Amino acid sequence: MIEATREVDPELACPIAPVVDIVFSRWTTPILWTLNEFGRQRFGELERRITTITPKVMTQRLRQLERDGLVVRTYYAGVPPRVEYEISDLGRSLAPLFATLAEWSVNLDKVEAARRAYDARQRPRNPEDGRAAE
Repeated sequence: MIEATREVDPELACPIAPVVDIVFSRWTTPILWTLNEFGRQRFGELERRITTITPKVMTQRLRQLERDGLVVRTYYAGVPPRVEYEISDLGRSLAPLFATLAEWSVNLDKVEAARRAYDARQRPRNPEDGRAAE
């Protein structure tokens, strides 16, 4: 007998979806990679290494990464006070995943070639009615 199809939460249908949400949200990967590669850093050091992120977004991402247990924030009282960030053991456990992705990156040229081929196959659309141009 065939079991009735039932709806399943996407998280249950694809168990890696929550991992992807945590690890691959915008800016998480560059921050974790930088902390793993260069060790403990102050905010300004991270900013100099990840030049395209705004300070506001960097602060938000670091707070979220700290909340998720992937980054450790250490506050040093003093004049002036300072804060340092480092990747946690949990964050460091992602290193094999990042290494695998780095190995896969040799395929990026193939992805770009596939995109160009796809785009070349698409016929220009008539802007007036959206139909393919004849």
